[in-house]
Amino acid sequence: MSYEPNPFDEEDVNPFADRAAAKPYAGGAFFNPHPGSVPQASRLDPLPPERPADRDIALENPFGNGKDFNRRERELEAREAEVRRREQELKRREEAAAKAGIIVEERNWPPFFPIIHNDIARDIPAHLQRIQYFAFASWLGLVICLVWNLIAVIAAWIKVSSVSIFLLAIIYLVSGVPGAYVLWYRPLYRAMRTESALKFGWFFLFYLLHMLFVIFAAVAPPVVFKGKSLAGFLPAIDIFSDSAIVGIFYIIGASFFSLEAVLSLWVLKQVYMYFRGSGKAAEMKREAMRAAI
Repeated sequence: MSYEPNPFDEEDVNPFADRAAAKPYAGGAFFNPHPGSVPQASRLDPLPPERPADRDIALENPFGNGKDFNRRERELEAREAEVRRREQELKRREEAAAKAGIIVEERNWPPFFPIIHNDIARDIPAHLQRIQYFAFASWLGLVICLVWNLIAVIAAWIKVSSVSIFLLAIIYLVSGVPGAYVLWYRPLYRAMRTESALKFGWFFLFYLLHMLFVIFAAVAPPVVFKGKSLAGFLPAIDIFSDSAIVGIFYIIGASFFSLEAVLSLWVLKQVYMYFRGSGKAAEMKREAMRAAI
């Protein structure tokens, strides 16, 4: 009696069975070499799992659904429109300021902590940049002179004198540096930039006062507190008898003031030569006469 398996029966397949030992029939079934066992049918590999439909939608549209995408697009367009509006408003203000003769100056010096605007290479004409650079060096020289003067006066205050000269040295520094910048350096900067005759006149007036001050400081006659509030040659000679170190500090300060006086004289000469040669002197006379009338 031959055994015919029922094709509708569900047979348990042993995963640990030796499939290599089974020999197939001609019709495609497997022959079981072990008697008494049931022949096993071939199994197909399982199909890969299907991806969820939501995951496909998320991959196709990473920004969310269509409503979110449209909303974000509208927000970006609104921001771009606001940026364009601000740029046009800023450009309109700059043009209005330029027409009115107002110069917008951005603070850019010193680079590590901008306090003032100073861009000679861009603002000043090429043929005047050399003079302006020396004028800037003159202002920096005054800063160095007043700082060293304060150091020398502090040394003198500790060794041989009173606190009054220290307070005066602070006043010289605090008022002299910004005062020189506002009274004569900025007028010269704007005069070179705009070719204004009145700005040149303002510069000459206060630069002469600057020169008188540095010459006075280099000598430091005994006028105010015996001249010891300024590091000049005369107080240096007087202090040498009490402290040689303080006397050296004063001699160095007097040398700084002397160099500043020489540099200031050269700057004044160069600016005056340009002022006369460019015809600004006659223009300033005409403007002064017009203002007087």
